[in-house]
Amino acid sequence: MYYEFYFPFVFAFLNMLNSKKKSNSKNYNYLIMRNLILTFLLLFSCSLFAQKIICDNSNYADAFKLAINTVDINIRRGILAAGGDYGGEWTRDIAINTWNGVSLLRPEVAKQSLWSVTIRKDSIGHQYWDHIIWTVAALNHYKVTGDREFLRQAYQCSVNTLKQLEEYAFDRQYGLFTGPSVFNDGIAGYPEPIYDKSNNSSFVLDHKNSKSIKCLSTNCIYYGAYLSLIEMGQILKADQAAIQAYQQKAEALKGNILKYFYSEKENKLNYLIDNTGNVDKSQEGLGLSFAVIFHIINQDQAYKLIQNAATSKYGITSIYPDFPRYSQSKPGRHNNLIWPMVNGFFARASIISGNRDVFLKELNGLTQLALDQDKGNYNFREIYNPNTGAPDGGWQNGIHWNSCKLQTWSATAYINMILFGLAGMRFENDRIVFAPYMPESTHYLELSDIHYRQMILKIIVQGHGTKIKSFSLNGKSQKNHSLDSKIKGTNEIKIELE
Repeated sequence: MYYEFYFPFVFAFLNMLNSKKKSNSKNYNYLIMRNLILTFLLLFSCSLFAQKIICDNSNYADAFKLAINTVDINIRRGILAAGGDYGGEWTRDIAINTWNGVSLLRPEVAKQSLWSVTIRKDSIGHQYWDHIIWTVAALNHYKVTGDREFLRQAYQCSVNTLKQLEEYAFDRQYGLFTGPSVFNDGIAGYPEPIYDKSNNSSFVLDHKNSKSIKCLSTNCIYYGAYLSLIEMGQILKADQAAIQAYQQKAEALKGNILKYFYSEKENKLNYLIDNTGNVDKSQEGLGLSFAVIFHIINQDQAYKLIQNAATSKYGITSIYPDFPRYSQSKPGRHNNLIWPMVNGFFARASIISGNRDVFLKELNGLTQLALDQDKGNYNFREIYNPNTGAPDGGWQNGIHWNSCKLQTWSATAYINMILFGLAGMRFENDRIVFAPYMPESTHYLELSDIHYRQMILKIIVQGHGTKIKSFSLNGKSQKNHSLDSKIKGTNEIKIELE
């Protein structure tokens, strides 16, 4: 365990307990002893839930442990906060974090956190333009936990929300959804004329031209939400007419995403359509990742798109290149900087598209950013400079912002790189399918104390590459490289790669 990451929170906890006036030395000594006992109990309880990793690449092991600890110290009153410097009120943060591993590693926290950003479990709350990402996370939560009652409620909550959004945020002329891009609530993420230089607000919706824009990532996540609702409805045996309607809407949306954002000649996805109808041709890391993850583009297009994407020394940046008002020496906060959450999805898209060398660059890049002394220094920060790797919050409206500490979605991005990438875990409705990838520099990975439904798993992957030589469950060879969700108890999966 990396106990040093708990110390700031422990000290705050102790100060809170000691805030009462000390009446005498006897009471003071009692308080100190009680606080020490509570501190050790706090640390011990955290260690009980920490999944264990053994890897012959010690940096991967260190970063994974650090990521797990970062998640745990950001759990407050049962709800997952966005980071050490943030609360837990953002729907997108909670959805992304649960999707990227918290539903598996801390399922009850994930469940409470997902419901915490809804309005009485009836509709999804907070910033409207990208909160439908909650639906994708909710389906994933069911696949991991098998909680059918959660699925039933989540389906109705998502149905209600999407109906509102179709009325409020759908541009019928384009057949696309309006609003800013996923997670980019800062105006630094947008070019002129969306950015109004006479407006001093950093919040994107305070700039009047932002309301009617159409963005790649946002429309991709709506498409993912339609797919999730179709799958939810099929599992629940919901009204067939409703499911068919979602299928028709999904296909229409996919067609319009390709029509307005994709250049077949260049095999390139553009960023947004502004309020005047002009197309901004910037590369949006999250948008192109979602287009691959949700299979909006075909496999051949996806492979070439990911292979040819512009990336920095430490991985893909959020939006490339710099807008004219920014530069390498003065980077924009939501522009050409590294947000590790974006890198996590780009790494996933790299695996899906078959670009394992691109995945490895992202994995190694985020490992360095988290661990290196001149970068995160054993801290998953919010944002990093793509040229130096130093934490850098970037510029926005004349202010240089901080890169916040202990950022949860930076940590869960790394967790997913290990679970989805190296271990190759693919959660389906009734099983886990394994498709691991081990780079040549790594020959052994062991994950233990992985709680999945009614079982505790130890997963061992040996060798390198992607071709499975042997797959065994509790020492017995298996033809199918999967684990049935109905199995109970403690189980060991061993995968040998050629």
